[in-house]
Amino acid sequence: MNASPQRSFAAFYIGGYRAHFATYVLSMMADNIEHVISYWMMFQKFHSPALQGFAVVSHWLPFLLFSVPVGALADRSDPRRMIQLAMLLFMSASLGWGYFFVTDSLQMWHAMILLTLHGCAGVLWQTASQLLLYDIVPMAELPSAVRLNATARYVGILVGPAVGGFMLLTLGPAHGILLNSLYYLPLILWLWKAPYGPRFRKDVTRPRRAVRGFADIGQTMRDIAHLPVIVAMTILGGAASFFIGSGYQAQMPGFAHDLGHGDPGMAYSMLLAADAAGALLAGVILETTHLLRASARKALTLAFLWCLALIAFSLSSSYPLALALLLLAGFLELSFSSMAQALVQLGAPAEIRGRVIGLFNMSALGLRAFSGVTVGVVGSVIGIHYSLVGAASAMALSAVLILMMYRRHTRALQP
Repeated sequence: MNASPQRSFAAFYIGGYRAHFATYVLSMMADNIEHVISYWMMFQKFHSPALQGFAVVSHWLPFLLFSVPVGALADRSDPRRMIQLAMLLFMSASLGWGYFFVTDSLQMWHAMILLTLHGCAGVLWQTASQLLLYDIVPMAELPSAVRLNATARYVGILVGPAVGGFMLLTLGPAHGILLNSLYYLPLILWLWKAPYGPRFRKDVTRPRRAVRGFADIGQTMRDIAHLPVIVAMTILGGAASFFIGSGYQAQMPGFAHDLGHGDPGMAYSMLLAADAAGALLAGVILETTHLLRASARKALTLAFLWCLALIAFSLSSSYPLALALLLLAGFLELSFSSMAQALVQLGAPAEIRGRVIGLFNMSALGLRAFSGVTVGVVGSVIGIHYSLVGAASAMALSAVLILMMYRRHTRALQP
């Protein structure tokens, strides 16, 4: 009997995955460094809230529009080359920012083009990267690989702003972002000769269905309609993305001010980092202890508890309690989101894996483009504390309804 799923950090026992993890963290760090430097420079030059809002929309909207078509393309092509193309787009964006900073010629339409280019690179990278995991690790280690990938994302989110701020201060924005373009190179070079992709698979059969663009979205929805776990997890990811997403993180200066730490400093930085630190802690604990076996019911329960933690945070007037609740929220978010993605990747039919993963990304990432409305815009009317309470309450209700739907669907499929 294979005991490998019980090992701590099971995916790390595979050399190819270690290389994938290291280059993924480096690229995710570079992604966040670019955000730090480019957002700062846009603010300094234009002082435009609309442009800052466009930066969020342009980052997530490509996931909403193109995740399924990109997944369909990944089904029929080599995901390594798609990832390399994404890295080249990221590098082009960094080099473009660097050119405009050096020449002091940045205009608003330049910034919009570069932000859109960056968003398109993201959707190419994430969907193809998730599909490449099937070639790197055996199915038994796939949940570990998915969880570690999610942890790597938070490592990049934690380290990227710190490194980006240091580069901004020591090298300046132009030289800093030009140097940042080099951080994408290791992933490009590793994938050049990495023994993965269609050419190295034992089963060389390719999907017979052609890439149909946006028509693939509706067809993929019909294809998974009889798979209750995938349906429930895709809806769960979409609800979490739409109602909450990263909307409350963008409002952290307001929460910090109300907690008595509105000035830049260690206390404010700890609030910003607490959510990501909780996610990192979850990745380590879950990989070490195997406390939570993946199941749809557990994912929905954890999502419900995540909402309760965010409601408690939004109503807290104590800084230490708020910090602890953010840490707990990060722990719960990584736990349920990585579990949901693992269940989708384990259950996706082989012939349409890319499309199914793309549909999940469309829901779980693409709908984040609207989280600024549910928390931010509504917060400007009723206050950010009450808007987060409302968004988290709506998400909690959604988790309950999805669980009821899942139970009804599974009962209907039983003989």
